Amino acid sequence: MRVRFLLPILALAAVFVATPVSAAPAQAADACYSWGRTLAQEASGDDVRQLQIRVSGYPGYGGVLALDGQFGPGTKAAVTRFQQAYGLGADGIAGPATFAKIYQLQDDDCTPVNFTYAELNRCNSTWSGGNVPAATAKANALVSMWKLQAMRHAMGDRPIVVNGGFRSVACNNAVGGAAASRHLYGDAVDLGAGAQGFCALAQQARNHGFSEILGPGYPGHSDHTHVAHRSTRFWSASSCGI
Repeated sequence: MRVRFLLPILALAAVFVATPVSAAPAQAADACYSWGRTLAQEASGDDVRQLQIRVSGYPGYGGVLALDGQFGPGTKAAVTRFQQAYGLGADGIAGPATFAKIYQLQDDDCTPVNFTYAELNRCNSTWSGGNVPAATAKANALVSMWKLQAMRHAMGDRPIVVNGGFRSVACNNAVGGAAASRHLYGDAVDLGAGAQGFCALAQQARNHGFSEILGPGYPGHSDHTHVAHRSTRFWSASSCGI
């Protein structure tokens, strides 16, 4: 976690004497990633893509936010929903207040505070052996964690139980996974019932950027809810009305 240092009381008093009252303090940098400019529509670059990852859980019902580094209407809408979720001024512009909230929500490895890489990889700590390079699998898992963070907040900030995520081909074969399982790409997560229940998780996931949702009523998914990313939408949890 980040460590902040406080000035001694006397030194702080001296700063206030010497500094005009109208001077706003600069936003503290974050150990993981920090933004150096306000971002709005028509902005582009890696800083936009980093923002998109953090707000990827706010695309709206059935939506998936493109992580393309282009600040378009979809990104503005996602930023607005993020701001609304945390009681910020909801103008769709990512400035100091929005970034400050993101800094509070992320740990020093860029994961959201309530999820870890270890939770999403109980198979192969090097993230290798799947259907994509290890770096890609790990990056995909990071996006899934930010989507889960949004989902967790929407469900009253109650813990979400993660049973597993990335699988190498060997791990996938060992558990009888499908040959084309999204677990092999690092962007699938299996969720336990927790305090919410499988159906509540499946239903809520529809709002947070998951194009694949499988749960009770779908073969082999009576004991967990599965969320993932895929190129086309596939939701099936008939026992949950999905």
